[in-house]
Amino acid sequence: MKASELRDLSIGELKERHMALAQEVFNLRFQRAANQLEDKRKIRNTRKDIARVLTVIAQKEQSEGGEK
Repeated sequence: MKASELRDLSIGELKERHMALAQEVFNLRFQRAANQLEDKRKIRNTRKDIARVLTVIAQKEQSEGGEK
């Protein structure tokens, strides 16, 4: 997931994406605990995607606050 793709989404859509990614990390951690996770990098990559989403949300909220 690229930040440029995320910038095209609205804040509501970004927050939905954040919740979905958080749920995915939760599920991946359970899979890791049960030794069912094949690719351990998935957790790291998903956490980085969450950081990207949160960064874009903060940028959009800041730009909307500055325009008013």
